Amino acid sequence: MPYTEDRAAWFEGQGLWQHIPASDWRDWTWQLKNRITTVEQLERLMTLTADEKAGCAHANQKLALAITPYFFNLIDRGDPDCPIRKQVIPRAGELVVSEGEMLDSLDEDGHSPVPGLVHRYPDRVLFLVTDRCAAYCRYCTRSRLVSNAQDYNFHPEYEQGLRYIESHPEVRDVLLSGGDPLLLSDKKLEHLISRLRAIKHVEFIRIGSRIPVFLPQRVTPELCEIFKKYGPIWMSVHVNHPKECTAELKAACERLAFAGVPLGNQSVLLKGVNDDADVMKALVHRLLRMRVRPYYLYQMDLITGGSHFKVDVRKGLEIIQSLRGHTTGYAVPQYVIDAPGGGGKVPMNPDYVEKITDDEVIFRNYEGQRFSYPLKADPREVPTEPIVGARVLA
Repeated sequence: MPYTEDRAAWFEGQGLWQHIPASDWRDWTWQLKNRITTVEQLERLMTLTADEKAGCAHANQKLALAITPYFFNLIDRGDPDCPIRKQVIPRAGELVVSEGEMLDSLDEDGHSPVPGLVHRYPDRVLFLVTDRCAAYCRYCTRSRLVSNAQDYNFHPEYEQGLRYIESHPEVRDVLLSGGDPLLLSDKKLEHLISRLRAIKHVEFIRIGSRIPVFLPQRVTPELCEIFKKYGPIWMSVHVNHPKECTAELKAACERLAFAGVPLGNQSVLLKGVNDDADVMKALVHRLLRMRVRPYYLYQMDLITGGSHFKVDVRKGLEIIQSLRGHTTGYAVPQYVIDAPGGGGKVPMNPDYVEKITDDEVIFRNYEGQRFSYPLKADPREVPTEPIVGARVLA
């Protein structure tokens, strides 16, 4: 059932775990301990397609299978094309490596001065603090590393990373990611955030997390107190489809927002999940109602085994064009490609500019109407006398 504002906590006691006490269901550690992690568990809960069975048989050689009970309940078990199902249940397409796909498509390893730290942009670093997630997205850009199914043997080096940041005063922005940082204990997470906050040149601390979506129970009052104590801590969540916008997610986002955490959303454009203008509009509208600003829409990275999720970039541009002018600007994310090989995020925008000359810009609006914006001032219209009351702003 999709999110509705007038039915708080509709989810509890529903679905396959209705016999579970509410106190257990609301406990994030119970959710983690009871994740679906094997094909045998899946087959007891639902009928898998041949495609899914083939994907599950090889999942642990690419990216582990794990789904929280909470998120599994969002799956339509009678629909093989369910957009939630496609995101977390392996398929045979993961075994197919297409042209241009790479294990490390963003060359994070090539921009890693110390283990677990990526320094691609001049003033910011990506700090990978764990290789674990509550559930595993089948299109994960770090599938080489996350869950260690490919024997990447990643071990976070917190002290090396912190020392690197301390010794590089140009670093003003630190993004904690992984895996999912919110899987760390409160104590460990507070230690990392407090150390970063103590570094004078670090102005901006961010967390990238899908925990509020997979495991909203993790967003406890105690966790929110940590964010409040060391804030502002900015957070990017990861919601791809309106079905993920439940009452539990809304409540988790509100707890974060009331703790002073500014929230943005990063979606990945996925075939059969959200490559539809109406679906995307429904998603961004629900995000705003949950106090989350749509931030990025990513073209999927060129990970190995991801071609069955790949969407034509022209479709992405069409979706952005369907939003611009037809809904509030706050609801329109920036469509980007994270350039293969480590080139960073590059905006992809619909072509509104028709021509630029020394005299004017010719462009079209969202309705296709043409307009001209003059670039040269007419000297005859420049006032010769000072404007009364004008002042120079410092």
